[in-house]
Amino acid sequence: MGLAATSSCWIGTSWKMTKTLAEARHYTAGLAETLQARPELTDAVQAFVIPPHTALAEVDRQLQHVQAQVLLGAQNAHWEDAGAWTGEISVPQAADAGARLIEIGHSERREHFGETVETTALKVRAALRHGLRPLLCVGEPAAVRDAGDAEEFILAQVRGALAGLDSAQLARVLVAYEPIWAIGEHGRPATVQELSAPFAALDRAYGAQVEAVLYGGSVNQDNAAELLGIPGVDGLFVGRSAWGLDGYLELLEIGASHGRAHRGRLDG
Repeated sequence: MGLAATSSCWIGTSWKMTKTLAEARHYTAGLAETLQARPELTDAVQAFVIPPHTALAEVDRQLQHVQAQVLLGAQNAHWEDAGAWTGEISVPQAADAGARLIEIGHSERREHFGETVETTALKVRAALRHGLRPLLCVGEPAAVRDAGDAEEFILAQVRGALAGLDSAQLARVLVAYEPIWAIGEHGRPATVQELSAPFAALDRAYGAQVEAVLYGGSVNQDNAAELLGIPGVDGLFVGRSAWGLDGYLELLEIGASHGRAHRGRLDG
């Protein structure tokens, strides 16, 4: 699948543990108003927003008139449909609140909450079982990169999470490559040269099978266009640079320009 097949550029953001209900309402009301006035922003872009669980239902309400333009996601969900899992939410509960996408395996979840290859596989299947898209996050720490093992490390994470899925299931999976050394407040922006080999490896192994392969890691308005130009990159998964509405809208503009140019090359 990917950009070559869909002609769409994916531009999404996770708010992580930020925003009150009032802040979430203000952001998404402004987003919905803008997209209704300027539908061309998503002509060649699939936008998605992943708020904290507390804001899912409210964000869903705010986006009800632009649901075809913006996918709503949840930052995590358990693999069981119900049960004694204090502090967790299930995929059916996330879907009930409006989510159509589930973020799975972010490096912060792996590091701080014990997420493993095995649990990411369970969560991917739970999301697919209920008709939601899994957004599988993978990425290597700096020590693995420095040892020259980045490609095998991330491919092992993807293989483990997606093993046994059939072609129809794989076609609904999004993969986000987020090198751990490049993400977060203290992350170092990756260069095109550093990202070319990992994306080439992901493209060879999964580019024709999954819905899209995205990049996340210190993405901002200054480097977004360059990152989208890397072969194998179907879109961007953005953090703090999209936490303000103006920043996200600017990234949608960049994605729209890229998506339209790519579509033009395909049509030509």
